[in-house]
Amino acid sequence: MKILDLSLTYHWYDEIASGRKTEEYREIKKFYMNRLCENYISGFAGFCYIPKKYDAIRFHRGQGSPVTMLVQCLGISTGMGKTEWGAPQNEKVFIIRLGRILSK
Repeated sequence: MKILDLSLTYHWYDEIASGRKTEEYREIKKFYMNRLCENYISGFAGFCYIPKKYDAIRFHRGQGSPVTMLVQCLGISTGMGKTEWGAPQNEKVFIIRLGRILSK
């Protein structure tokens, strides 16, 4: 199983754990392009040719926290996220679509 580890603030961790938030967003920056894309062109505002395929995301409740949950990853794309779920307004982001919670 291919797992991506990501840290979340307490608020967003709890929203995902409750099932209310079904997408997670990350900035289109070189750090996340290396983690989320197989191949990309950095000169085109973070154009991701091929997103990596992950089976699940291991979310940490706070940075370095031992509290985690494993959530099914349904895919990664780029686009405009929902501001009510933490996406910046009028800015493209990586959108990580979340499925069912596999373990808490």
